[in-house]
Amino acid sequence: MSTEQESSYDIAATEQKWQPVWEELQPFRADDASEREKRYALTMFPYPSGDLHMGHAEVFALHDVVARYWWQQGYEVLNPMGFDSFGLPAENAAIRNDAHPDDYTRANIAKSIESCKRYAASFDWTRTFNTSDQDYYRWTQWLFLKLYERGLAYRKNSPVNWCPQDQTVLANEQVVAGMCERCGAEVTKKELTQWYFKITDYAQELLDGLDDLEATWPDRVVTAQRNWIGRSEGAHVDFVVEGRAEPITVYTTRPDTIFGTTFMVVAVDSPLAEELVTEEQREAFATYREEIRKASDIDRLSTDRPKTGVDLGVTATNPVTGEQMPVWATDYVLADYGTGAVMGVPGGDQRDWEFATAMGLPIIRTTRPPADFEGEAYSGEGETINSPAPGSDAPLDINGLGVEEAKRATIDFLEQQGTGKGAVNFRLRDWLVSRQRYWGPPIPIVHCPVDGEVPMPEDQLPVTLPMLKGSDLKPKGTSPLGGADEWVNVACPRCGGPATRDTDTMDTFVDSSWYMFRYCSPHETDRVFDSEKVNAWMPCNLYVGGVEHAVLHLLYGRFFTKVLNDMGLVDFREPWSTQLNQGFVINQGKKMSKSLGNGVNLGEQLSTFGVDAVRLTLVFAGPPEDDIDWANMSPEGSLRFLQRAWRLSGDVTSEPGVEPTAGDLALRRATARAVHEAAQLVEAYRFNVMVAKVMELVNATRKAIDSGCGPADPAVREATEAVAIMLSLVAPYTAEEMWERLGHEPTVARAGWPPVDEALLVEESVVAVVQVRGKVKARLDVAPDISEADLEAAALADESVQRAIDGAVVRKVIVRAPKLVNIVL
Repeated sequence: MSTEQESSYDIAATEQKWQPVWEELQPFRADDASEREKRYALTMFPYPSGDLHMGHAEVFALHDVVARYWWQQGYEVLNPMGFDSFGLPAENAAIRNDAHPDDYTRANIAKSIESCKRYAASFDWTRTFNTSDQDYYRWTQWLFLKLYERGLAYRKNSPVNWCPQDQTVLANEQVVAGMCERCGAEVTKKELTQWYFKITDYAQELLDGLDDLEATWPDRVVTAQRNWIGRSEGAHVDFVVEGRAEPITVYTTRPDTIFGTTFMVVAVDSPLAEELVTEEQREAFATYREEIRKASDIDRLSTDRPKTGVDLGVTATNPVTGEQMPVWATDYVLADYGTGAVMGVPGGDQRDWEFATAMGLPIIRTTRPPADFEGEAYSGEGETINSPAPGSDAPLDINGLGVEEAKRATIDFLEQQGTGKGAVNFRLRDWLVSRQRYWGPPIPIVHCPVDGEVPMPEDQLPVTLPMLKGSDLKPKGTSPLGGADEWVNVACPRCGGPATRDTDTMDTFVDSSWYMFRYCSPHETDRVFDSEKVNAWMPCNLYVGGVEHAVLHLLYGRFFTKVLNDMGLVDFREPWSTQLNQGFVINQGKKMSKSLGNGVNLGEQLSTFGVDAVRLTLVFAGPPEDDIDWANMSPEGSLRFLQRAWRLSGDVTSEPGVEPTAGDLALRRATARAVHEAAQLVEAYRFNVMVAKVMELVNATRKAIDSGCGPADPAVREATEAVAIMLSLVAPYTAEEMWERLGHEPTVARAGWPPVDEALLVEESVVAVVQVRGKVKARLDVAPDISEADLEAAALADESVQRAIDGAVVRKVIVRAPKLVNIVL
């Protein structure tokens, strides 16, 4: 080999060399029957949008560090990959290209798999499936029916979030700042009959489970879920409304403020508002309602939105004071919050204060604010006042009490009078799962004029999609399936009479709420999954993905797990033990986009610098959760380091298996420390620091060779083999090439983590720094376990220290054994 060839290696040739070898060996194929301890590494279900991009490259590189480390540590590792292949992008592409969504989907999946294999991600490809496979969505439909049987899937008419561009409904979680999280269009409201999953039945358990997860999940994910579930304690209070036989029940977290209730507000788009409005106010009400329906829930709840409303022309009675107060329709109350009605307490709620101010309604404070309070509404702690107002003969008096005591007294009074009771409420709403689009699992329900909603028999699943393509898929405000007459019109499975299929499809988040279970036995044909295998592999030991899924996907997956546990299909109630979020890959300080001209083509980066250099750059850039600005990265520097490491493997001349004990002691200590610390760093998810330790060992090994240690020294082989094994977590091609040059058979990925002689980790001596007047005056070689007294004595006896003291009075000696002595004069 020439000198030039010795200095570097052909990146493309190396990648092409090892891909077929790994394909044949399948080193990452998980064995269900293995007696080794099992670990399950999972990365979030990707959508097959085309070729891999920088975001995929980052998450796969980070995820791979842990999965490969577990293999090296001797675990049996399940690390599967599949594709969340239903959804709007494929459907919209099919409309544009006059094709079927499956054509677009299959082509992208093939490209993604090819790219993943080139990227050397350690996935077990024998377990791959796609959510659009009939063998998969058959069981998505089966799970829908099981939720239906348990009363957890139901249909109701309600105002829903409507995306006018994608022509489909959206769950609350899919509306971001008033916009569709998929296409960015402004979301409006629409009245539709839709399918829901009753996730609220599990609200308290979903909240309680976060107490256990907060030790192993990112803080911001736990906080986001707690806020979204939004538990609050308060009371249900009954208000008698003029002209209505039944009282209206409202929920309040502050029943102690009831004396300050001066009006009632009702959601303008609620059935209750339509029922209460008088004929005199009906025209003004209808005009206002149409105007508000253009706004999203997010906009309506915005704190800086001007308060508007319409007087409904009726009054309600305060159950404590007996006073009459007006009932208004407004936009800052949502129809799906309780009954859609809220008691207006302007003294204790800022939105109510602003509404009362705008409408000229009375404001009464019921909690005394601090003397230095300069705001308007006050909702904090304080003494209860005006409850009742001076001179009132109200039957309840809570003046002078603190907030909690006043709340309890008010609830007790309401319960005694039969006009209210204590209650717990949640911000969480039931999960809206039906969509008015084609490319998703059909809802397996038939609507019969005689029998009503009829579930499809299980032996007739899957309910497959009819063959529609191109213009037949264009959104029409209702599902495209409604136009497939032969598919829609069927015989009722119960009575045999004429009936129609449900024409909605399921939200793609349903598909991804249970996929992790299916990976444990992906080829089952007669059941949703093998429960024994699921219980052996799960819960997942690590789940890697973006924080943007903190509420939607992660909450839904937790809900499904609890339902499956209640069904007796799994032994656990949380699907993911530990979660790791990765940051975003940005460029020039901004999110990559074509319009900004700052996009980075992953394929070009891989061709220029090689897979290993890109992977190493992404892992070494910083902590996993931090954003990476590619403009500040140096794949060139990563490539140079990999070539230095690779050259070490060509310098080793000792035979494989040589006993390292006779080798250079300093290098052996460096190797032991690097291996030991790298393991600790991987387990702490400090991957970038782990890479730094490998770099230090490469430098130490090169220095040892160049300083006379010699390439035949067993310590050089030991160090270089350790480098190859540790690099296999990040740079698999380079590591495999090094392993072969070191005389081993492939694959380095299953070589096993290098053993560490604990004796080599014990330092024989450390350097203690001695400072006088804050300046270093001596460095002492001392025993690692030296006592503070002995270290102080040694420092004061040192000649250089004595000269620095020069007869001055020693006022204080600060000792931090074994590394520091600070002498204050």
